[in-house]
Amino acid sequence: MTAMIDRPHMLTEEFEAVARIAARETEGTRLEFIDGVLRSKAVPDGDHGMIIQWLTRICMQHRPELWLHPGQGLKVEQYRAGRAIPDAVLAPAGAFAGQGEWVAPDPALMVVEVTSWDSDTDRRDRIEKPRAYAETGIPVYLLIDRDKCEISLHTEPEGGRYLNVRTVPYGMDVGLPEPVGITLRTEPLKDWVR
Repeated sequence: MTAMIDRPHMLTEEFEAVARIAARETEGTRLEFIDGVLRSKAVPDGDHGMIIQWLTRICMQHRPELWLHPGQGLKVEQYRAGRAIPDAVLAPAGAFAGQGEWVAPDPALMVVEVTSWDSDTDRRDRIEKPRAYAETGIPVYLLIDRDKCEISLHTEPEGGRYLNVRTVPYGMDVGLPEPVGITLRTEPLKDWVR
């Protein structure tokens, strides 16, 4: 599928209005606007929540000046026309205070996605979002892939993509480079897959 940035399904402002209504009126779905296309994202399950909780504890222990902001909407893509809701954003503790639902990604040191059990996760989490986050210049994209029992670490954003992608199976240690500077011991992730 080619990007629809030149001919988006709707304007960004229209998307934001629809997303507000959907959040208020429906359960089980969150909306995103990537590459000019409206997408839905399943609401996380309990194991998904445990993974975010596990990562939050690690970040708090090693980088107490930062916070793992769950579900924070980000303005992404070139010219910030896109809207994405990562599972978590690592940024300074007060980085998004006083801002609305969709914030500029400039303070983000890392975005985190944990795969869901929906049909769209492959395209969304493995193709569209890495490109959008790289275009935005977010230094680290961490994909915790429950389908494959792997972690993919994307670093060095340049030219709309991450130049360095390292994938390791659950159980191996993963060093998150600066500006994050944390090592993840991933053995516990084996408990939160189907």
